[in-house]
Amino acid sequence: MPRKKTDASAGIGEKIKAIRTKKKMSYDRMANETGFSVDYLKKVESGKVTPPVGTLLSIARALEVDSGFLLRQQESTLKKRIKAYTTRTENYAYTTLTPGAENKHLKAFRVVIEPMQAHKGVGYQHEGEEFTYVLSGKVEITVGEHVNILEKDDSLHFNSGIRHHLRNIGEERAELIVVVYNP
Repeated sequence: MPRKKTDASAGIGEKIKAIRTKKKMSYDRMANETGFSVDYLKKVESGKVTPPVGTLLSIARALEVDSGFLLRQQESTLKKRIKAYTTRTENYAYTTLTPGAENKHLKAFRVVIEPMQAHKGVGYQHEGEEFTYVLSGKVEITVGEHVNILEKDDSLHFNSGIRHHLRNIGEERAELIVVVYNP
């Protein structure tokens, strides 16, 4: 079932489209720079999908803008800011644990993935490193062709420049801490 357009996904998509068109970057060039399909990039820009953090990091790099510009939400009240830092994609939600770190290289997130679900459509790939710690549940993280199975209190540190994919392979909701380093 297609996701409905949300204010958060529409806002991020609009920012991406504005930057891309200002820089006169074609969808084909953007696709070659990020590795995402033109169709997927159009869905991001239109707000039809909410891109995960790794995707935003790749898009920011391709557009040559600070990733924080795409990640931060411009809300005035504290309640709105806290709510804005939680983003839901089709099968998982992530909440920043480092608000205000938009211009920093290290960002941390709490990720919740529903049972037997994965993020559909794209694998992640972004320059830098990633560290994942499992708080609860059982997940599979594929890095390149290597499959890692992690359960509660397991962790994984890997080169995030390699295409990777995360999915919950358990019967319960999985909760993770994910730390992303982007040079």
